[in-house]
Amino acid sequence: MIAVIGAGLMGAATAWRLARDGHETTLIEAFAIGHRRGSSHGTSRIYRRAYADPLYTRLAGQARQLWHELEDDTGAHLLRLTGALDFGAGRDPQGIAANLAEAGVPHELMTASQASERWPQFRFTGPVLHHPDAGTVNADATVAAATRRAAELGARVLSGVRVTGADVLPQGGVVVRTDDPETPEVRADAVVVAAGPWLPDLAARLGVPVPLPPLRVTQQQVFHFRQRDPAARWPVFVHQERLSLYGLPSGADGGPAPAVKVAQHNAGTPTTARTRSGVVDPVSRDVVTAWVARTLPGLEPAPVAEASCLYTLTPDEDFILDRVGPVVIASPCSGHGAKFTPLIGRIAADLALGRAELHPRFALGRPIRTAAPG
Repeated sequence: MIAVIGAGLMGAATAWRLARDGHETTLIEAFAIGHRRGSSHGTSRIYRRAYADPLYTRLAGQARQLWHELEDDTGAHLLRLTGALDFGAGRDPQGIAANLAEAGVPHELMTASQASERWPQFRFTGPVLHHPDAGTVNADATVAAATRRAAELGARVLSGVRVTGADVLPQGGVVVRTDDPETPEVRADAVVVAAGPWLPDLAARLGVPVPLPPLRVTQQQVFHFRQRDPAARWPVFVHQERLSLYGLPSGADGGPAPAVKVAQHNAGTPTTARTRSGVVDPVSRDVVTAWVARTLPGLEPAPVAEASCLYTLTPDEDFILDRVGPVVIASPCSGHGAKFTPLIGRIAADLALGRAELHPRFALGRPIRTAAPG
């Protein structure tokens, strides 16, 4: 039996994969399924293959196929393709285009005027990279569908149950202790910890020596801006010059009228999952709103909705996917992991079952690189 701690995107996907493959599984979530106290809520997250790092370009392609498998098995529509734009001098559209060409990923490199003709809702000042294999994934729907389907396939789902510790058994396996009077212990052959921003707090309670790298938890702000033309089709986009920002169609998070979510990628406030304020930073609101007014004439330059979420970042922004004894760590995802959800779920499941080879980039004790994936 495999226990999975955390029913966010990665934990839910891991439980679904294990149950789909016929393995006895228990999924343990400290809060309600679909809660908003971590990093897995909301209706819109970016899926893209435009990375500066060839590893993530390749993995995103693998994830695309698994998104379709998850959709087919659950009957939920989770991935919506819109295409994507990368622009700004700091984004290096030409370099990313070369990486996509090497990987055989369709793309176009355009001048600012060519891109403006196709997407008049943007203001471009330099080259623009477009690639069609990109879009949005619905995090809320993914968590709900994967958890529901895992339960239908026989997984036991314990929600509102807090893990208080764990003991590795001399003969093999692990006992996970909880605060649930009805299920005080869960005995498992292995346990997958997919706790996102709660990982630093949980690791201290597990009692299992896991050599975590330095982790930085930040509260991020996202803002939704109404489209001037409700019928306009917006691609997802990543822009980097002095600021690093991203945007994508909002989905239901932006309200009843079509809107676009825009946020800074690298300007979060340090916090913890337990102490986050949830109060949107007014400085970030002003910075993002001013950028939208300068760069996105297709949007009304005043937010119609806003929210906060959490990033949990490794120093190099690579993932953690590793196993120590019977404990698998499948977190954190450094602010760019949602697009890989079903792939990370499969890798975590395989690690728990002892049938996956560890990728050195995702090892707990890896040397920390100086460059982020991009």
